[in-house]
Amino acid sequence: MSLREFIEAERAVGDAVIEIEEEVSTDHEAAALMKKYDGGPTLVFKRLKGYRHQAVAGVCGTRDRIYRAIGADHDTYCRRLAWAVENPKPPEVAEAGPVFEVAEPPDLESIPIFRHYERDPGRYITSGIVVARSVDGSFQNASIHRLLVLGKDRLAIRIVPRHLHAMLEEGSMIGKNLEVAIVIGSHPAVMVGVNSGPEYRVNELWVANSLLGGKLKVVRCPDVGLEVPCDAEYVLVGEISTDETAEEGPFVDLTGTYDIVRKQPVVRIKRVFRREGAIYQALLPGGSEHKLLMGVPKEARMYEAISKAIPKVKGVRLTPGGGCWFHAVVSVRKQVEGDGKNAALAALGSNPSLKHVVVVDEDINIDSSEEVEWAIATRFQGDRDLIVVNGARGSSLDPSSDQVRILTTKLGIDATIPLDKPKEKFVRAVIPEVDHVQEYR
Repeated sequence: MSLREFIEAERAVGDAVIEIEEEVSTDHEAAALMKKYDGGPTLVFKRLKGYRHQAVAGVCGTRDRIYRAIGADHDTYCRRLAWAVENPKPPEVAEAGPVFEVAEPPDLESIPIFRHYERDPGRYITSGIVVARSVDGSFQNASIHRLLVLGKDRLAIRIVPRHLHAMLEEGSMIGKNLEVAIVIGSHPAVMVGVNSGPEYRVNELWVANSLLGGKLKVVRCPDVGLEVPCDAEYVLVGEISTDETAEEGPFVDLTGTYDIVRKQPVVRIKRVFRREGAIYQALLPGGSEHKLLMGVPKEARMYEAISKAIPKVKGVRLTPGGGCWFHAVVSVRKQVEGDGKNAALAALGSNPSLKHVVVVDEDINIDSSEEVEWAIATRFQGDRDLIVVNGARGSSLDPSSDQVRILTTKLGIDATIPLDKPKEKFVRAVIPEVDHVQEYR
């Protein structure tokens, strides 16, 4: 299953794809168009100034597009993602694949990598899936990382303390660099799968294969033997150095603000593989695609955790206003007093980056900020329904937090109907249906 196949399928869905025929610069101009159409159609850049190849952006820019990619819908996506994480399926290993049609020496300047914002220190690869093998060769990991171009064959990679960080530390202990293959241009289900957060040592590409119904095929990279999707657009083969770092940042993250500058590891690229007429996949930092790819898999993990705390969970939403990272709304069918607070605590405990969570009854549309605010206004009392947790682990992306110790204050808001009061006091009035309502102009 390829990125190209998905785009072709999307062409049949209304205005889901826009092809831009005019020549566009990769310096800010392409990013400006991505911003203009953010949360809308997929953009295909047919002509990029100074480059031979095309680019695509916004592939995962809407929830419906992600749902279609993983074979789910609004009501089933959390369960489908949770199922795939629990049932990872090894993909078929092909003898060869289109991604190896062209082999080239490393020259990152020949790839149409975008410069997005005014303070960007350089060009950033923003949709790269980093496939890495453990130093003992026993397993491989796949995860998305931002990559700053430092030269023709060097990148700075932002690594947070998760799986790849642990693998690099293991390599550092014995002075061994980490072999990696950076995959650019993948089917959206692969992007979602590698962000799904399975247990350490579980290959995220196996999760992606489950999401694709077993249709993902992988191929082994020459020299390093890492398994990558055989119909990806690019694969950059190299290694993450255990002894070289470079300044990375400032980078615009989920908040739409600049992340701080840090010393980060350097990736040394040794070889570039690509398809004939390769299509570069871009992702706008801080845009809807960025938020949804980070947030949707988190929602599935939160749904599972909250479902273990209370029996009736209708839905979980990480909201766009919170970057699909800091703010959540949880819809529940409240059975006993305290369910709302338990749901809030489970949500906060299942997602360390979560800062504020609102729990509402199932009659509230969690995608409507107006309805959620109405529930807070009519069903919440601060002295009774507010949970405050001081000094909790937060996110380094929050500029208002203690970014040295990564500590924050978290809030849980129980905006469910109190069971000791008449329910009819809290139900919105409804106008009865009538046979015909005259239209006036």
